[in-house]
Amino acid sequence: MTDEKTNPEIPEDAVFTADDVSDTVVRDEPTAAFEPLPADEPTAVYGQDDTSVVYGEDEPTAVYGTDDVAAASDADGSDSYTAAGPADADPLPSTAESTVHEGADAVPPQYGVGPFSLREVSLLGVWALAFLFSFFPLYVADDFSRFFGGPTVWTAGIDWVLAIGAPTVAVFLLVLRRFSPDGIRRVGSLGIDQFASVAFSVGAVIWVGWLWGNIARGIASGFWLSSWVVWVEAILFLAAVALTVVAPFIPPFHEDFLHRAETTSHRVARRARPVVARPVSDARYTMAAPSVDPEPAPFGDPIDDDEPAPIAAPAHQAFWALVPAERDVVDENGIPLFRIGPTAWALVIEDRGDSFVVRHEDGRIGYLTDVSGVTRG
Repeated sequence: MTDEKTNPEIPEDAVFTADDVSDTVVRDEPTAAFEPLPADEPTAVYGQDDTSVVYGEDEPTAVYGTDDVAAASDADGSDSYTAAGPADADPLPSTAESTVHEGADAVPPQYGVGPFSLREVSLLGVWALAFLFSFFPLYVADDFSRFFGGPTVWTAGIDWVLAIGAPTVAVFLLVLRRFSPDGIRRVGSLGIDQFASVAFSVGAVIWVGWLWGNIARGIASGFWLSSWVVWVEAILFLAAVALTVVAPFIPPFHEDFLHRAETTSHRVARRARPVVARPVSDARYTMAAPSVDPEPAPFGDPIDDDEPAPIAAPAHQAFWALVPAERDVVDENGIPLFRIGPTAWALVIEDRGDSFVVRHEDGRIGYLTDVSGVTRG
């Protein structure tokens, strides 16, 4: 609905907004604030989002206002203010709100040293010291070195494989993972970090075991066989265990394990399949069961009433049987194996008088203890 009002005076500095102007206002006489427009020239339109040139019947009209309100000058020189958009239109979200919404689930960046995280750099430093000290003598005298197989861990038999060899391979795989993410990603069923945890844990047990033996021997005899290398290596490997096994619980090293992409575990590392009990079968009857035609011919001469005549079958000969109601076929302990019913014939491989030995189509064999009312086929 449009109301027409005479407005003889409008201040030059009057400002009209979408909230102030809801109805069309038509003035009879133009004022100095709005000059008549030329007949054939379009005028510029100023707005916040939607800018357009509106043409009347004979001349263009300049439109001023926001998205919802425009001021138009008609062909007869009168000025009007008309709502140009729906009043209930939803406002567009602001840029700040969109940015916050898009970044709500973003993964925070992880800072480190070059391509390595803080945990990996610390682990590399610990391994470098352990690898360097492994070339120093393990014992305080050369006589003991010759007696125990060599002066260093590298020459003392095969102990170097778990004491320093496996941790070295784990560190190599950690470095290779950063430079080649699609390269070696697991050792057997273990991931790279899991293999590093196992390698450094086993190495720590070996070095601590040597240190414990040295302490016990020194207390008992007063002579310390091992050198300072065993003490230092034991401490370094315990620090490596903290950087691998316990690192997910120690800030800031735990950041290396946060926001990792989920992957399918190796089949060896998945949950074990459930195990069910094997069906119990009687080997005696399985081996002695005769071969039976799947569609045996009826026994005896046909009779007039179309009902099968009860014919006794030898105990050793197999026959088909039809029970009047569903009954359980049990094993030797009386546990039900399967059921037979009146809708299908069951294969009986032995008649024991008070029970039948029945074979299922899947090979299972059990005993039918209730043989009353059974029809032989």
